[in-house]
Amino acid sequence: MRKRTVTPRLPALTLLAVSLASFTALCVLHDATMTDLLVYRAEGAAVAHGTDLYGFTVTKWHLPATYPPFAAILFVPADWMPVPALKAASLAGNALLLLALVALSARLAHRTLSLPLLCTATALALWLEPVFQTFTFGQINLAVVCLVLWDLTRPPGARARGLALGLATGIKLTPALFVVLLLLRGHRREAATATAGLAATVLLGVLLLPAASADFWTRRLYETGRVGKAWIVDNQSLQGLIARVLHDPAPGVAWTLPAAALAVAGSVLAGRARHESHGILLTAFTALLVCPISWTHHWVWCVPLLAVLLAEGRTRTAALVALVFTARTMWLLPHEGALDLELPWWQQPLAAAYPLLGIGLLISYGSMIGRCPILSTEQTGKQECPSRPFRSARR
Repeated sequence: MRKRTVTPRLPALTLLAVSLASFTALCVLHDATMTDLLVYRAEGAAVAHGTDLYGFTVTKWHLPATYPPFAAILFVPADWMPVPALKAASLAGNALLLLALVALSARLAHRTLSLPLLCTATALALWLEPVFQTFTFGQINLAVVCLVLWDLTRPPGARARGLALGLATGIKLTPALFVVLLLLRGHRREAATATAGLAATVLLGVLLLPAASADFWTRRLYETGRVGKAWIVDNQSLQGLIARVLHDPAPGVAWTLPAAALAVAGSVLAGRARHESHGILLTAFTALLVCPISWTHHWVWCVPLLAVLLAEGRTRTAALVALVFTARTMWLLPHEGALDLELPWWQQPLAAAYPLLGIGLLISYGSMIGRCPILSTEQTGKQECPSRPFRSARR
């Protein structure tokens, strides 16, 4: 009996170890710079040494600080470590966070994973392009998503539910749309808690970094160009898609009006979703679409999406989604210099694989709502028609 319980774990643990070792070897062989991690370290150093937080640039790409002052305060410990040790800590930390994200994604889908399945899923998820890029850039996407998912998958009414969401928003502002989701689903107390958590992060920044806080909230927040060029293929938001299609680096109202409409439509659909998991996913993908810049590594929400699809038995759709997030089609196109703005029509879908998938998700769910106009199981107390928010590939 003991062999039956222990033996199945060995292949899964081996697969995870091989996956992580292979990735680490690639980082060493290609001398991964982890550019975003170096920016975080510079932010922490600016706070520790009292220098201008938003006045520096680092790395050969001249990258500035773009996060709120609260995030920079959290980055202070990064200044205490040598760069090689910091990179190793980033890889180890992101590996643990990926394990946590897989487990939380299963919880979102109302599943509990055994240890072998958890290890296997983590080993495979590492090679999804957004996850892979999060590791190579030393990004904090996994930490932010884990904070949001952990908080929102807790039972309604749980103590301090919404606080972690507020803290995540204080680190990286994009989770703010989840506060709207809480309001639309009638979780007013949790929405108030999230707002209070965000306000606390702003207040802490004002107290510890008054000049940087004034600079960020009155000026830097609105300088989206500081983050990067919105028209390059790295940007998988609606703005990036439209800029490349129109061959216009500044599409203006051609982007802002559709983005506003999409934000409203996505929020309404999320609020009317019959299951909390669907509302969370719709909100996440709406935020990724309407944000001015959503780099490919921001799309780590593909992990919970795959978990929900698989739990609902939509294996063909899950396989298609997994293919989109592993094919790396945007990197197969010529994108040096300004070539991103010169792509012919037939290359445009390859350059915008993620936003097209996100738009397809919202359209699919919207058509389902039209056929079955009910609110949610939490509000109605029953499910009045079959739940098929994601169209299966089955005919």
